[in-house]
Amino acid sequence: MGIIDISRKLRPGMTVWPGDTAYQIEPVLHLNQGEAVNLTTLTMSAHTGSHVDAPLHFTEGGQAIDELALEPYWGAAQVVTSVKRAGPLEPADLEGYDLSRARRLLVRSVSANHIPGRFPEEFVYPSPTLAEYLGSLGICLYGSDGPSMDEVNSKSLDGHHALWRQNIAILEWLDLSEVPDGIYELVAMPLKIVGGDGSPVRAVLRTM
Repeated sequence: MGIIDISRKLRPGMTVWPGDTAYQIEPVLHLNQGEAVNLTTLTMSAHTGSHVDAPLHFTEGGQAIDELALEPYWGAAQVVTSVKRAGPLEPADLEGYDLSRARRLLVRSVSANHIPGRFPEEFVYPSPTLAEYLGSLGICLYGSDGPSMDEVNSKSLDGHHALWRQNIAILEWLDLSEVPDGIYELVAMPLKIVGGDGSPVRAVLRTM
């Protein structure tokens, strides 16, 4: 069985949400300077690269990342491709797929090919109608290669809230550029950050 890494690389200069903390890695100890180990300090947002959103990120009093059940982040997942380039996805946009084949849905789109270091100006995200439809199918996780479940300037975050109402976990900014449509095993565990509103993940797929 093959393993496909669908995480974005953490490196200086990588794309982050406009105004968010830039990723930095700072060496503080060096073997070649006589220290016993190499040691680095990381500075980054909880939403750097491929990451999980906790309800606390967008809902006052919502669950923090350490309070979330882990089941949604490990199990069978279906990868599908959206031909729509930008805006809210509706059920009709994915009507060529049987979305009931797996409880986790990963949506590949034009965002898969965004230019490194440049925040994508356009990407797709789930509409409340799609979230409700996926909830009716028993979907427990929605992941995408875009940076958000809503458009960049949204204040109401309708997509985030609609998924939350359906108990659908959120996984953002995956690298699905080399992943064909199909069924895989997904593993994308968040870190156990007490009181955290999100967490980077090392997301991988295994062919089944």
